[in-house]
Amino acid sequence: MAIMPLDEPRPRLPPNRADWRAFTAMAFRPLYLGAALFGAVAILAWVHGFAGTSALPGLLWHGHEMIWGYAGAIIVGFLLTAVATWTGQKPLRGAPLAALAALWLGARIAAALETGTPVLTGLLSVGFLLASAAALAVPVVRTRNRRNLPIPFLLVGFAVANSVFLLAAAGRLAIDPARLLVAGLLVVAGFIAVIGLRVIPFFSHRALQHPQVAHPAWAGRAAILAPLVLAVIAASGQDTPLALVAGVAGMGFNLALLGRNLRVAGTGVLRHPLLWILYAGYVLTALGLGLAGWALAMAPAWLSAAVHLIAIGGIGVLTLGMMTRTALGHTGRPLALPAPMVPAYGLMLVAVVARLAAAWPGMTHAPALIEVAGACFAGALLLFVWRYGPWLWRTRADGLPG
Repeated sequence: MAIMPLDEPRPRLPPNRADWRAFTAMAFRPLYLGAALFGAVAILAWVHGFAGTSALPGLLWHGHEMIWGYAGAIIVGFLLTAVATWTGQKPLRGAPLAALAALWLGARIAAALETGTPVLTGLLSVGFLLASAAALAVPVVRTRNRRNLPIPFLLVGFAVANSVFLLAAAGRLAIDPARLLVAGLLVVAGFIAVIGLRVIPFFSHRALQHPQVAHPAWAGRAAILAPLVLAVIAASGQDTPLALVAGVAGMGFNLALLGRNLRVAGTGVLRHPLLWILYAGYVLTALGLGLAGWALAMAPAWLSAAVHLIAIGGIGVLTLGMMTRTALGHTGRPLALPAPMVPAYGLMLVAVVARLAAAWPGMTHAPALIEVAGACFAGALLLFVWRYGPWLWRTRADGLPG
């Protein structure tokens, strides 16, 4: 006779109460909040003249902190939250999660203050990513979740890229560290491709009540291939026609996959800001891959435009959309975007336009446009902190744990 599985009732907590245990209940809580605050402060510091340190001067500090600091925190926060759903295992929480967040915060402080060789920055920054990969791998391996097995290895690869960059920045490797920043950014674009292919069809299905689009099993691997090929080319420092092939292929493939979902979702996407912001970020990432391929193959003057199209248009737009959507569901709130966040989306999109204009070859007003882009980027993140911050350190609105 079959045995009926019985789920234990989930204990209820006092709703909307500030609580340390709530703040460390799931990874998205401290890491989304920390990333948003840090991203705003770091961008404002950069555009107003902070020149890094002797360990990570100027552009190297800015690039490292936005790629492995800001984007890294949001990627880890999302993955460690999502893996509990993927595997049915309890999420990383409590003291271990607090220690992980402290590693991340320590890395940001070290990068802003350390002089000489970035040893402490490397230990903390790489340690954060490796510890995150281990925390992600445990439930995946325990449940034999083969579909998600590659994801911890992607985080390990991201950590290795961080290590190589820091070694190059310290002069221990004969590689241009600026090129490694581009490579690291392209690895993040690969994460966006993988995550976007999973969550955008699901979120569209939930919001619009249409059949969920199921992409082929190989689609995720194919979507990340072009960004990784471009990352290797960028790190090598060699211009090659293969970059154009990879960039155009990556752009076309990712747009085609998104188009499959859009054909089912239709114009209903436009009625839901929580959806169209994700589509916009994914499209801008795909366009950035195409532009990066062209720049790496034959048009180096356009590399800055490609980098910032991916960095702000892809990472900035998509991470803001992901944080606003996932934090609603995981704090027990209705999936309706709070009013202040529509202007936040607008500010992030203005930041994209302003920074692309600044990167246009020969642009005479570039410094002013960079300041506009920085102010808009920071403003969007601070609106998120203002509206979502209290929810992130309080218990869920429905009183459930998480």
